[in-house]
Amino acid sequence: MTPVSSSTATAPAADVSGALASAVRGAAASFPRSDAVGAIIQLALAEDVGRGDVTTEATVAADTQATAEILQKQAGVICGLPVVEAVFAMVDPSVKVTRLAEEGSWGDGDRRTVARIEGSARSILTGERTALNFLQRLSGVATASRRAADIVAGTQTEVLDTRKTTPGFRVLEKYAVRVGGCRNHRAGLDDGFLIKENHIRAAGGITAAIRGAKDRATPGQRVEVEVTNLDELDEAMAAGADMILLDNFVGSDGDVGRLQTAVDRADGLVALEASGGVTHETLSAIARTGVNYASLGALTHSAGSLDFSLEVVL
Repeated sequence: MTPVSSSTATAPAADVSGALASAVRGAAASFPRSDAVGAIIQLALAEDVGRGDVTTEATVAADTQATAEILQKQAGVICGLPVVEAVFAMVDPSVKVTRLAEEGSWGDGDRRTVARIEGSARSILTGERTALNFLQRLSGVATASRRAADIVAGTQTEVLDTRKTTPGFRVLEKYAVRVGGCRNHRAGLDDGFLIKENHIRAAGGITAAIRGAKDRATPGQRVEVEVTNLDELDEAMAAGADMILLDNFVGSDGDVGRLQTAVDRADGLVALEASGGVTHETLSAIARTGVNYASLGALTHSAGSLDFSLEVVL
C-alpha cells in the first residue's frame, strides 16, 4: 500500500480554532497543535504505563525491532492519526509512523490498514493501547459528525457541536467534529457570549442581559441569547441579539411546526439556532425549516468508538 505520509512523529505544538470555525472535511480540518493536546497525551500515557510496562519489559528483548499495522475493523470515518503519531513520539521518538489512509476518509470496516509503525518492539507495544484509545474515540465522534453533515447537505442549515464533551478532551473532540464535517460552537466560556435561561433570570430579563453583553463585547463579537417562546424571540430581536437559540422549539415527537413559525417570524433578520430535540433522526425536518444552525450534543456526548486493532507483522 502506498504511504499517505511518513514521519518520525513529533509531539504537538499551536493553533486551536475558535467558535463557529469553518467546517471542512478530512485532511483539510487542521489538527489543533496546542499545549493542551500534548498534556492530554502525556496524562493518558502516565495513566496507562504507570511505573513501566512490566509485561513487555519481561518478555521482549530491548533490542528487538518490529513492524506493526493498525487495522480499521468497523465502518466509519478515521480520525486521530496525528494523535497516534504524537503518542509514539512521546513513548519513543525513534519510532516511525506511516499513514496509509487519509485523515477524515471513510473506511468500510474490512480491516483496511490505516497506519504502519516501525521501531522498537517494546515501544510499539507500550504505546499501543493509548494510541488506539484516542483513535477509536475520535473516529467515533467524526463518524457521528459525518452522518449529521450528510443529513443536512444541500440545505442552509449547519450542524454545531456543544460543550457537552469529555472533561479534558474537548480540544480533540471538537477537532473530530470538524473532521466529520460539522462546525464548532464555543470552545469554552471565554470564547463567546451565549446568554441562557439562568443568566436571564440573574440579569433581570432578556433585554438587560443582552445590553450587558453588548457593552462588554468587542467589535465583531457575536452575542447569542436563548429564548423559549415567540414573545421572548420578539424581545431578543428588538434588543439587538446577533443570534438567537430557540430552546426546545422541536417537539418531543419531532414536530417542527413551532420551529418553522419562529423561523418565519424572524424572516432572516437574525441568525437562529435550534437546540433541544435535535437528533440525527430529526435533523432532516429541522433543516427543511430553513433554520441557520442546529446544535447536536450527541456528536460528542453520545458518540461511540470505532473498532481498531494493532497487529505486529514482523
